Amino acid sequence: MTQSTEPGKIWLTKDAFEKLSAELEELKGPVRADVIERISNARDEGDLKENGGYHAAREEQGRIEGRIRQLEDMLRRAEIGETPPDDGVVEPGMKVTYKFVGDDDDEAETFLLGAREIEDSVEDLKVYSPQSPLGQAINGASRGDTVSYEAPNGKMLEVVILDAVPYTM
Repeated sequence: MTQSTEPGKIWLTKDAFEKLSAELEELKGPVRADVIERISNARDEGDLKENGGYHAAREEQGRIEGRIRQLEDMLRRAEIGETPPDDGVVEPGMKVTYKFVGDDDDEAETFLLGAREIEDSVEDLKVYSPQSPLGQAINGASRGDTVSYEAPNGKMLEVVILDAVPYTM
């Protein structure tokens, strides 16, 4: 898989891209139309100052429009990735198992390296972005490597990569 080094790119599986595209179309179509109709109906009731239905519909409209902008931006920046090779090298699309240096193997954690936005489409697996501190530190490292990174709290942490395998749905 060719991984873009361009900042701002978001790695997505084809399935995640399709799900997010479908969500966008649903929001731009029937969901948006329903909220606009509810706002119109509430407006027809008269006094807007104390019209709870109107204010609730306007708040929902704001949330929907925000999500539409987020999805449009994400899909514009999306890089649809094929399953990476099973070579033990960490890259977006890999399911990574790691532990902190000094921890027992039974304290290992597993996550998918990819866009955080796909977390809903990945069952029972956390998703870390390649732009996160841990993601940046391990991207390109191999099974068995020990890497250091600075946590958001400023503390330096060391992790051992126990496994890196392609994620499959």
